[in-house]
Amino acid sequence: MDTQIEIQAMGERAVIASRALTSISARRKNVILQAMADELDARRADIKAANQQDMQNARQSGLNAAMLDRLELTDIRIAAMIKGVRNIAGQKDPVGSVISRWIRPNGLEILKTRVPIGVIGIIYEARPNVTADAAVLCFKSSNAVILRGGREAAQSNAAIVAALQAGGARKGMPADTVQLVSTTDRAAIQHLVQLEGLVDLIIPRGGEGLIRAVMQNARVPVIKHYRGVCHVYIDAEADPNMALAIVENAKCQRPGVCNAIEKLLIHETIAPNILPIIAARLAELNVTLRGDEAARAIVPDIMPATESDWTEEYLDLILAIAIVPSDDAAIAHINRYGSHHSDAIVSENAAARKKFCVAVDSAAVYANASTRFTDGSEFGMGAEIGISTDKIHARGPMGVEELTTYKFVVKGKGQVRE
Repeated sequence: MDTQIEIQAMGERAVIASRALTSISARRKNVILQAMADELDARRADIKAANQQDMQNARQSGLNAAMLDRLELTDIRIAAMIKGVRNIAGQKDPVGSVISRWIRPNGLEILKTRVPIGVIGIIYEARPNVTADAAVLCFKSSNAVILRGGREAAQSNAAIVAALQAGGARKGMPADTVQLVSTTDRAAIQHLVQLEGLVDLIIPRGGEGLIRAVMQNARVPVIKHYRGVCHVYIDAEADPNMALAIVENAKCQRPGVCNAIEKLLIHETIAPNILPIIAARLAELNVTLRGDEAARAIVPDIMPATESDWTEEYLDLILAIAIVPSDDAAIAHINRYGSHHSDAIVSENAAARKKFCVAVDSAAVYANASTRFTDGSEFGMGAEIGISTDKIHARGPMGVEELTTYKFVVKGKGQVRE
């Protein structure tokens, strides 16, 4: 079938599903979600086998270590995926909740209530666990979803969606609530993001090339899960042991994810003492360091950084380091070069921490904690659809509540406007 015709048909079916979802109760949705989790559990072997095929293909195609890590579904990750579905079933349903209520002098009662967005298209790369997270979050918030994963995870995504569809259908989930674009034709993305009147929102997750392609072609609203150019800034009054632990965790725990840091800023008064310690520890962990002239004057083994290093998302064991003269300089550097994702300050000075948290324009700002916590689960939101680096309509981890919009319900007793 022609790709454009196929995507158009998926959009039309999704609209029908989204309308059917509005009549499903919160209790019924949770029953369906538990059935989805049961089916994922029952098909663990199938999902793992499909993932192993994707991993084999990825290695043969030369996919780098960071991307292979994102692609792999270990037993622990499959178990976490199943647990995530059950956790979402246990969350409060946002649909129909009243955000605010007031009564006008003329007696009109006005309620601002949460409603589904409608049909959501999600375009993503590598991580197949996103397939389950995206599908069940959209379902919990009564949205139909069209998923378009990367070709590197094609087998894994198909196995996961098949399980979700089978489990959901067994308990009454409307047909076409969760659909997966099966073609690897790149034209499918362009057609999906141009489905005006059918798709209400596009959420892209992936590299800069994917995000730019979506933004250039989209005719429907887009919320971006953009690059994670995250920073840690070590203030002049930082605790050295805390700073070392946070930098190590934020860079090395999982370097291939978006909330890992890519840049380290250090105040010039503390840099001569702390940078050699940090550099030595990171060298033990095979981290390649790139620094400005001031950093290299302290640790000559550091490679020279170029202008492009300050904006690059490495997703690897690489860290760029700059020495700054003040808190203001650190804040200016982050706001200029960062991606407005997650940035942290390490400081014992309460005023410095407050200033940083107010002035840094990012979705998540941290004081004395690792940026690795920018995650829906870690924030207590359950699974997430992504980390929005936009400002409208959602920012930071997008959980089930962020997949709703609102409408006004106005109740009267025959009032007419004079």
